[in-house]
Amino acid sequence: MKNSALILLVLFLVISCKPNGKKGEQLFTLLPSSSTQVDFKNQLTENEQFNIIEYLYFNNGAGVAAGDINNDGLVDLYFTSNQGPNKLYLNKGNMKFEDITESAGVAGSGNWKTGVTMADVNGDGLLDIYVCQVGKYKSLKGKNQLFINQGNLTFKEEAHKYGLDFQGFSTQAAFFDYDGDGDLYMYLLNHSVHTSRSYGDVSLRYDHDSLAGDRLYRNDLVDGKRVFHDVTQDAGIYNSQIGYGLGINVCDINNDGYPDIYISNDFHENDYLYINNKNGTFSEHLTDFIGHTSRSSMGNDIGDINNDGLLDVIVLDMLPDEEKIRKQSGGEDDYELFMFKRKYGYNYQFVRNTLQLNLGGGMFSEIGLLAGVFSTDWSWSPLFCDVDNDGWKDLFITNGIYRRANDLDYVKFLTGGNRNLPSKDNSILSDKELYEKMPLYPNISHIFKNNGDLTFSDKAKEWGINTRAFSNGSTYADLDNDGDLDLIVNNINGPAFIYRNNETTTSANHYLSVVLKGKGMNTRGIGARVTLFCGGQKQTDEQFPTRGFLSATSDVLHFGLGKNAKIDSLLVKWPDLSEQMIKDIAADQTLTLDIMYAAKQERVVHKDEEKTKLFSPVSIPGLVFKHKEDEWVDFYRERLIPHSLSSEGSALAVGNFRIRLQDLIKSILNTLISEVKP
Repeated sequence: MKNSALILLVLFLVISCKPNGKKGEQLFTLLPSSSTQVDFKNQLTENEQFNIIEYLYFNNGAGVAAGDINNDGLVDLYFTSNQGPNKLYLNKGNMKFEDITESAGVAGSGNWKTGVTMADVNGDGLLDIYVCQVGKYKSLKGKNQLFINQGNLTFKEEAHKYGLDFQGFSTQAAFFDYDGDGDLYMYLLNHSVHTSRSYGDVSLRYDHDSLAGDRLYRNDLVDGKRVFHDVTQDAGIYNSQIGYGLGINVCDINNDGYPDIYISNDFHENDYLYINNKNGTFSEHLTDFIGHTSRSSMGNDIGDINNDGLLDVIVLDMLPDEEKIRKQSGGEDDYELFMFKRKYGYNYQFVRNTLQLNLGGGMFSEIGLLAGVFSTDWSWSPLFCDVDNDGWKDLFITNGIYRRANDLDYVKFLTGGNRNLPSKDNSILSDKELYEKMPLYPNISHIFKNNGDLTFSDKAKEWGINTRAFSNGSTYADLDNDGDLDLIVNNINGPAFIYRNNETTTSANHYLSVVLKGKGMNTRGIGARVTLFCGGQKQTDEQFPTRGFLSATSDVLHFGLGKNAKIDSLLVKWPDLSEQMIKDIAADQTLTLDIMYAAKQERVVHKDEEKTKLFSPVSIPGLVFKHKEDEWVDFYRERLIPHSLSSEGSALAVGNFRIRLQDLIKSILNTLISEVKP
């Protein structure tokens, strides 16, 4: 009897502790295309005429944009396809979508599409779609396309009419108002390909290139019509052949009320950080703000990871997190090449993700290793987004490269075993023989939980992100309006992913969604900054949808609130520097903010914008000294030494040297006398 009673008690406890219903779900569920009806696939076709050998960015993938194209309160999705037709899916509710590409007229022409963003370009209150392409290169002939929303679920392609039908190496575009006058301008991010003109010192960035190099377009009213004009050179934007642009983010990095621009460049060129001069021009200040960056900079995102009101920067690279893959992959430059780039004027660059913590006053501290996000393999799109609604921005990173060109076995195959003096002639090999030697390795994307202490924990497996793929562009949006952010991913040679977020059914965390209504041509309030005060902390977010890699997010801002069911106050600063404060806001709702209720404020410089440095340089007469290190390199003698010990600089001693003159003379005399004694 005692044993039977004990067994019944154990069974009761087990049943009682077992999660009921949806409480046992993982945070994310990958929905099948049979359920969502989103059947998009970015299918690549390699052939002898066009492949990664012929075009180095052949396997970079394509993008996805999220936005409500018909203002019905449901976020729709637009996917770009490198070689096939683009697809537009209308959100029908309950995570069901309808493919309206053909009827909407947005499949697009051109044979290589890349990035996509949405914006109300003509100021009519409807989202338009801008698609980037590659053209005037070998067999590629596409031009960038602008699909103007007609208000009846159809679009009209009018890029030429608006002056935005650029043809070249386009990557992505971002629409924003850089002078606060209510008009939307456009920054066009372009990339390059390797040519003899791409190599040299940093003076190359002052060249101008007709196909590569970025562009800045100003929106002007001409004879009653809106036309974009190229103001790149007048505005101080580089547009040379060494601009291998892969990531763009517009943000107010220095909290002065004017949008700045961060550009991540692949290969040897520095990233760019353009600071807004508030007069229609920009100045590039990356090396003044940031000490070192990623080397093969890919996608980037900018957000406030520690809730201090200062925006932080993440840029992705290609350092594998799996030990086996890391050992099989090419890594940092040889020491000689690293120093060669430095002598040519390029910044310190390293093969790993970098997370730049904004300290204010133009100072950043790179904390990628401390935060635990420095190594995520061949990564593309980073997105800061609070997926668990705890009030801290988490980090989603897409991952995977179709054909690993840096695989060391492949390098050995190409060179015959000697990278410096290749002994193998590959001219007789076909492109197919070359690219098929590159290994295929689909990978799992990463989702990091923000721990609230400048560190992140990888929760991919625990949260349900566990499907291997070649994932590239990505975005987030609350697709089913349930108060949590869902994830959408564009994959190479595989179906697109839609991850449903189950947070609202698995926890009691609260949220707030914010819709912004601007004025003039900026109907969506692009450039507005919202600061939310709740539970003894503040959160900051900005309305700049283009972010990540080749993609754009929904223009509905999302805030997780944790266990707080009420917001103390919310401050919104609009692009024209007007402000409005709202207090005592209930959680778990969509709040609409309209600029018409804002009041113009005198610009107040906040303390965190004017943080003074703890130390400042002082010149002391008689102590002007500059140490010049010799050219000895420890690595030449010992290749495995972790650090160069011979270049740590000269010694420095500090002490109190004050001594009375008579004591000094007495000491000298005593020394002389002792030396002459027999």
